[in-house]
Amino acid sequence: MEQVVAGQRVRPALAEELSTIGVLVRRDLMRFVRERSRVVGALVQPLIFWLVIGSGMSGTFVLPGAGDVDYLEYFYPGVVVMVVLFTAIFTTMSVIEDRHSGFLQAVLVAPGSRFSVVLGKSLGAGTVALSQSALFLALAPLAGFSLSEINWPLLLGALSLACFSLCALGFSVAWWLDSTAGYHVVMSLLLLPMWIVSGAMFPAPDGGVMAWAARLNPMGYAVSAVRRALYQGGLPEGTGLWASSTLVEMGVLVGFSLLALAWSVHICYRLR
Repeated sequence: MEQVVAGQRVRPALAEELSTIGVLVRRDLMRFVRERSRVVGALVQPLIFWLVIGSGMSGTFVLPGAGDVDYLEYFYPGVVVMVVLFTAIFTTMSVIEDRHSGFLQAVLVAPGSRFSVVLGKSLGAGTVALSQSALFLALAPLAGFSLSEINWPLLLGALSLACFSLCALGFSVAWWLDSTAGYHVVMSLLLLPMWIVSGAMFPAPDGGVMAWAARLNPMGYAVSAVRRALYQGGLPEGTGLWASSTLVEMGVLVGFSLLALAWSVHICYRLR
């Protein structure tokens, strides 16, 4: 309830936190609706990538133990995560734009804490990323997946965690930098290698350095969880990570989300 101090109404701290979070989420959703060029760019580029690379590799791709899986089908879950990745980059870049326009300074002097700023921006950007991945999922039948047979709760949970964690990570980079060009370079160097070794384009090897890189890569668990959901909770042989399961994949994604949020909050308080 509101309190009255010196003749003025004072809202509780929780209300101020929720208000800050709500403003930032609504702002990102309004941008998503109004700036259609970003929507098209984040969808068309992965679509072209999927069709061109997928069609070119279909004739030579052979998955041991699962010979009926062609490359367009195998590559599709990885491209869904690519949509999330690109949207996270484009959406969290607005932190730099908001700083230049003065909006971010206005938010920081508001009663809400910096934690609410990080959480609101991560939730807003994550919601946009989830919406764009949902649009791309409408193409699942073209990859051989039936919309009625997808494990939607698992898919929604995996994509939501992937969206939030990548957007929280993007927030920390955007808060640290003051140049959109530099932001793109850092995010590309950080996220694209993670996506490439995630099992999105080719199965993770069983041994060697690349195998350990895949096992330590949280994006690999996101790709594996999305693929598992598209196959109704199961995976064709040779398409998942070593010793992976639904519980392991979701646990890693939850842990990665919490770590990304904690790191972003730390950066937000440390760099003023």
